[in-house]
Amino acid sequence: MKRLWLTVFLSGTVAALAAGGVLHLAGLPGWGDAVWAAATAAAVLPALWWVISALRARRLGVDAIAVLALVGTLVVQEYLAGALIAVMLSTGRVLEEYALARAGRDLTALYERAPRWAHRYEDGVPKRVDVAAVRRGDLLAVPAGEMVPVDGVVAGHTAVLDESALTGESMPVEYPEGESVRSGVVNAGSAFDLRATGTAEESTYAGVVRLARETEAGSAPVVRLADRFAAWFLPATLVIAGLAWALSGDLVRAVAVLVVATPCPLLLAAPAAIASGLSRTARHGVVVKGGGALESLGRARTLVLDKTGTLTEGRPQVLDVLPAPGFAADEVLSLAAAVDRVSSHVLATAIVHAAEARGLDGVVAAGVRERPGSGTEGTVGGRLVRVGKLPASAVPGDTEATGDPAGTGDPAGDTADPAATDSLRTDSGWVAAQRARAALDGAITVWITVDGVVAGVVLLRDAVRADASRTLRRLRTAGIDRVVMLTGDRAEVAQGVAAVLGVDDVLAERSPAGKVEGVREEAERAPTVMVGDGVNDAPALAAAQVGVAMGARGSAASTQAADVVLTTDRLDRLADAMDVARRARRIAVESAGVGIGLSLLAMAFAAFGFLPPAAGALLQEAIDVAVILNALRALAPGRGTRLRVDRPTGELLQRFDQEHATLRPALELLREAADALDGPPRTALALLRRVHDALDTEIMPHEQEEEQRLYPALTRLLGDPEATVTMSRAHAEIGRLADRLARHLELAGEDGPRPEQRDDLRACLYGLHAVLTLHFAQEEEAYFSLAGHAD
Repeated sequence: MKRLWLTVFLSGTVAALAAGGVLHLAGLPGWGDAVWAAATAAAVLPALWWVISALRARRLGVDAIAVLALVGTLVVQEYLAGALIAVMLSTGRVLEEYALARAGRDLTALYERAPRWAHRYEDGVPKRVDVAAVRRGDLLAVPAGEMVPVDGVVAGHTAVLDESALTGESMPVEYPEGESVRSGVVNAGSAFDLRATGTAEESTYAGVVRLARETEAGSAPVVRLADRFAAWFLPATLVIAGLAWALSGDLVRAVAVLVVATPCPLLLAAPAAIASGLSRTARHGVVVKGGGALESLGRARTLVLDKTGTLTEGRPQVLDVLPAPGFAADEVLSLAAAVDRVSSHVLATAIVHAAEARGLDGVVAAGVRERPGSGTEGTVGGRLVRVGKLPASAVPGDTEATGDPAGTGDPAGDTADPAATDSLRTDSGWVAAQRARAALDGAITVWITVDGVVAGVVLLRDAVRADASRTLRRLRTAGIDRVVMLTGDRAEVAQGVAAVLGVDDVLAERSPAGKVEGVREEAERAPTVMVGDGVNDAPALAAAQVGVAMGARGSAASTQAADVVLTTDRLDRLADAMDVARRARRIAVESAGVGIGLSLLAMAFAAFGFLPPAAGALLQEAIDVAVILNALRALAPGRGTRLRVDRPTGELLQRFDQEHATLRPALELLREAADALDGPPRTALALLRRVHDALDTEIMPHEQEEEQRLYPALTRLLGDPEATVTMSRAHAEIGRLADRLARHLELAGEDGPRPEQRDDLRACLYGLHAVLTLHFAQEEEAYFSLAGHAD
C-alpha cells in the first residue's frame, strides 16, 4: 500500500511539472504557475509528515530541509523551483522504498512448525487430540517421523531423536526409558511412548517461539544513511541560509540556498547504490531483504557462526571403516550397507551412501528388521548381521567363524596359526581401542557383528565444509575482525572444528536462549552478523544486526527470521555478499559525499545572489544525475576478495575433486594393510599387493596428472610460481613412499613380509596414509574450493 501511494505521489509531481511547462509554452504562465504551486503545496504535507515521524523516532532527518525549501519557494513565488523539489523528493522516496523496504523478521514458519496434535492413550488406544488438551501425567504415543509435542520422559523402549531443531546437532541422540526429552525434537527411530511432564504452553518449543517473538520486537530499525549525514548538514544549511538573508536582506537568497541544499544526492544516490548492490547479491544466489540489511552487512566487524549445517555439512558422513582382525574394511561396509539399505535412519543413509561410492552395493540382505534402540539386523549369505549398538555378548572377530574374511582364496592358511586364532577370540582390547579412537575423533560409532562376532565398526562424523576455511579467510580480508562459533553441540566437538578453521572464540553447549545471549553480547561490542540454518537459530538470527540463513537446506523459520538468505548450499556466497555490501556502501557514501560537496559549493553561490531558486533547482537536478550515475557503478562487478577462475581451470578443479572421492577407499586400505602386518604374513601380503596396485593404477597417475595439468593452470591463475611448490613437494614424498613400498614387496617374496621388514613397512604405510590424507585436505581447501568461482 505504501509503495502504491509513493508511486502515485511520484506520478502526480512529474505530471504537474510537465503540465506547468506545457501551459507556460502555450502562453498561459498564470495557469502554469498555479499547477506548479499546487504540486509544491501537495508535496509539503507528506514531507512534513516524514519530518514528524523522524522526530517521533528521535531522529532529525534531511527531509526538514526539503520542507523548508518547499515552503520557501511558495513564499517567494518561485513555483518552478518548488515543483522541481517536489519531483526530486518523491523520486527519492520511491527509490528509497524500493531499496530499503525490509521484508521484516517474519517468524511465521517458526510458529507454524509448533506441534498442534498429540496422540494420547485413551482406554489403551492412542487417539489424536489437540496439543493444548495434553496435561501433566498423560501417556502419549510418538509415531516415527513426528515431532515430540510436549516435554516428557520416555515411557517405553529407547527413543532415537533428531534434536537438530533445538540444538543444531545433526547426529541423532538415543534416550533410554526414564530419560527426559524436550518438545520440538523429531522421532528419528521407531514409535515410542512418552509421559508428559508439562503442557504445550510450558514446553521447550513454546519457549523458543516466545523468545523469537521477544527478540523480534526488541530489534532496532536501521537508521538511514541519509539521516547520519543530516546531523551536520542540516545545521550547516540553516546557518548559511540565515546568514544570506540577514546580510543581504533578500529572502530569495535564503530560499535559493535551501533549494540547492535540498539533499537529493542523499535521497537518490544512496538508495540507488544500495539497490544496485541488492541486484548484485541476487546474482550470487543471495537474497538480501532490503537495503538496511545490505548496509549493515557492509559495516559488520564480528561474525558469529552456527556449527552444524553452517561450518559443517550438517549430515553425518563415514569417517572410517575399521575392520576387526580377520575381516576386511570393504566386507564390513558392504555387510552394513546390505542390512541398512531398508532403514530410514540418518546414520544408515550415510553408510549406504559410503558403500555405493565404493561400488559395494551388490550385497543383498534377507529378513531385515529394525530393533528399536539397538539397530538393524538381517541375514547375508546365511550369516546373521547386526548393525548398530555393540551387543554385550559380542566378542572380537573369530576367523574360524568367517571363512575367508580377507578374500585371499586360502582360508586355511589364515587360520592355521592357533596362537593367532586364540588371540583374536579372547582379545577384547580391540573394541576398547576403537572406542577410544572414536572419542578422540569426536565420531559416533556403528558396530557390525556377524553371527555374534564383532566384524568391525564404522566411524561417522559431520565433516567441515570444504569451502569454510577459504570463506573465513575471505571474510577477514573483507573487514571481519572477530569470528565466533556458536553451537549447541559438545565443547570438545566444537573445539575440534574450531581448531581446523581458526576461529577466535567458541561458545558451545548453548541453548536457543544461550545463543541469543551470546549474539547480543557480541552485538554490543561491534556490528555483528549471525549465520545459522536451524529452527534453533531463528531467535539468534533476529538478535544480530544482520541474520544470515543457509536457506538451501536450512529451516523455513531461520530463512524467514534472517535478513540475508543464501539460496545455494555454499558458505562462500556470504563472502560474495559481503564484498558487494561493502562496495555498495562505499559507493553510496562516496556519491552522497560528492553530491553534498557540490551542493555546498552551489549554496555559496546562491548565498551571494549568483544562483536564483529556479536555476538552483536545475543545477541540483544536474548534480542528482551525476551522483546517481556514479551510484549505479555498484551494478558492475567489483574485484572484491573472490578469485575469478576461468572455465577450463574450473573444469580441471571439478574433475580432480571428483577423483578424490573415488580414491578415498584406497587411503583407508593403507591403514588396513598396516594393521594387518601383525597378523598372518600371507594375509598381510595380499593387502600389501592391493595397496601397491591402488598406488600404481589410481593414486600415482592422479598425482602425476595434477602435477602436469592442474598445477600449471593454478600457477597462471594465482600469478605466483611459488603457489603450488609445497603441494609439488607432497607429490614427491608420496612417490618416494610408494617406491619404498614397492621395494619391500620385492623383498617379501611369496611368503609375505619378513619380521625385520614389518616396522619399516608399518611406518611407510602410516606415512603414506598421513601424507595423502593431509594432501587431499589441503588441495580440497586451497584449490578445489575455487571450483565454484569459475566464470
